[in-house]
Amino acid sequence: MEKKNYKRTLVTTALPYANGPVHIGHLAGVYVPADIYTRYLRLKGEDVIMIGGSDEHGVPITIKAQKEGVTPQDIVDRYHNIIKDSMQGLGISFDIYGRTTSATHRVTASDFFKKLYDKGEFIEKTSMQFYDEEADQWLADRYIMGTCPHCGNERAYGDQCEACGRDLNATDLINPHSTITGNTPVLRETKHWYMPLDKWEPRLRQWILEGHKEWKSNVYGQCKSWLDGGLQPRAVTRDLNWGIPVPIEGAEGKVLYVWFDAPIGYISNTKDLLPDSWEKYWKDPDTRIIHFIGKDNIVFHCLIFPAMLMAEGSYQLPENVPANEFLNLEGDKISTSRNWAVWLHEYLEEFPGKEDVLRYVLTANAPETKDNDFTWRDFQARNNNELVAILGNFVNRAIVLTHKYFDGVIPTAHELTDYDHQTINEFKDVKATLSENIETFHFREALKDAMNLARIGNKYLADTEPWKLAKTDMTRVETIMNIALQIAANLAIAFEPFLPFSAAKLRGMLGMPDVRWDKLGDIDILAAGNKVEKPVLLFEKIDDSVVEAQMARLERIKQENIIKNFQPKAVAEPCTFDDFAKLDIRVGTVLECEKVKKADKLLKFTIDDGLKGRTIVSGIAKWYQPEELVGKQVCFIANFPPKTLKGIESQGMILSAEDADGRLVVIGPTGPVKPGVQVG
Repeated sequence: MEKKNYKRTLVTTALPYANGPVHIGHLAGVYVPADIYTRYLRLKGEDVIMIGGSDEHGVPITIKAQKEGVTPQDIVDRYHNIIKDSMQGLGISFDIYGRTTSATHRVTASDFFKKLYDKGEFIEKTSMQFYDEEADQWLADRYIMGTCPHCGNERAYGDQCEACGRDLNATDLINPHSTITGNTPVLRETKHWYMPLDKWEPRLRQWILEGHKEWKSNVYGQCKSWLDGGLQPRAVTRDLNWGIPVPIEGAEGKVLYVWFDAPIGYISNTKDLLPDSWEKYWKDPDTRIIHFIGKDNIVFHCLIFPAMLMAEGSYQLPENVPANEFLNLEGDKISTSRNWAVWLHEYLEEFPGKEDVLRYVLTANAPETKDNDFTWRDFQARNNNELVAILGNFVNRAIVLTHKYFDGVIPTAHELTDYDHQTINEFKDVKATLSENIETFHFREALKDAMNLARIGNKYLADTEPWKLAKTDMTRVETIMNIALQIAANLAIAFEPFLPFSAAKLRGMLGMPDVRWDKLGDIDILAAGNKVEKPVLLFEKIDDSVVEAQMARLERIKQENIIKNFQPKAVAEPCTFDDFAKLDIRVGTVLECEKVKKADKLLKFTIDDGLKGRTIVSGIAKWYQPEELVGKQVCFIANFPPKTLKGIESQGMILSAEDADGRLVVIGPTGPVKPGVQVG
């Protein structure tokens, strides 16, 4: 497909739900890539705007409000500000960060629906939906809970079972009940308006599968899968009291479905930013529209929203939708409900001045075509071994040596050697690949290109050894340090899209008032005779204790989730007191404890039972070290028949309880008692 030269670019970023803060998964998937791309276009002097905002309607917000006993507006006001402030703190450079509760959005979304309605683009359908008679309201899927028909989980929601992961319809649930009142809901007939996506399937197929084969493979593949499966009509309204009212007669108590409402937020936020010229960014063929999203939004931005725009008739379709996959955390899927996340606002508080470290690590690990993983050890290693040891080290050496030998004055370059020319040509070549990788949304590779400039600089200083030449040939040292400082200036340009805070700090040290992308690769960015400021470290090492504290926090969260989600086993079949009385349960003191050879799970106990003493073998080696148990008192069953395990005769059974995480905990008295006393 022939590449078109556009006059301007509109960048949009997925609207996060305003029912919680943003985490590193959101950042790696959407906001950091979008910011890199936008900053790059600005450096090139192009006409570009980046539109963001909060998605403030939908059931997740009403559920959050209900749990906290506040209004949905209270929830969205709180989290919109948290999200907006934390995004700004990380340097995500929106031209506007709006919201879908704005007056502009309400009018824009209503008018959009009304135009499609008046054109006859919707179909009306009636269906059966659950209703809570006591609460006197319709129940969205997330307000219905019951038993999963597939795995038996008794806490499955009406849209999905979180235990087995199966998608559900609310009517699939066994013994459904309302999460509002606990009552059994009734089925009632309700009317809704549907977008006939099947009508637009041929045009979508042509537009994507034939016209945009250059899209990322994960995006193109998901679109093809949906299209090959056949698109179906999709409801654009729902029965809910939070959202934008459906603007037609006979639709009282109904609102626009959030999937229909939210993408129109891009348009309404652009209107708020540019009330007099917004249309040229949405309706002019000379505008390139790029949607940055996560993979869970591909179907909405590649199929559904474009179908809406096609039906409306006056808007341009997106040129590209570079969706990323998911970022996991320490090998486990990020989950807001389980608090398994690194929250941006908390990171900014706990790691002041390290905004660029997070931006760097998230870009280096970006899940561009498949899921990737964030670990705190990798975070530490990339900071210490790359940002500190490569980029920071070169910049610091170049400026320190300039102050040492020339009092901070940029020296003049004299006659260049073949090696100087070789180095200059090498870093000049980086510009083309760096630009190409950013423009094709390969941000991980682009970051490597930028870091390669610092590697070139480090190698140049290491090979030329100006500290040795300073004893015999200061003219040569002047040339070397001029070239080293020009490389540092190139780094300030190359890293501006990725590490804006560090790039600004570097520009300040080098006396660079502004930067332009077209200067990248030049060797005369800094004028000889100008001064550079005293060096300030761009990055600092992160100690083991810092990441260990973060890992310990995650481990606490994991244990809390295990306990919170623990469901006790059903009570066993009834037994009589006589059955229980047959067990001779006693207290003994552990005299000796050792691991059983060639048996990872077994410990051998020597027990003072108040009589002759006894040996018991127990399978708890996974949870205890032998020395932990010596001297402790434990409960054991004394009248089990002996059993030989690994050649050892075990004369009883030590009692233990299985905790929520599967860990076995030895049971014993809360205070000292005489060995041999019976329990009963």
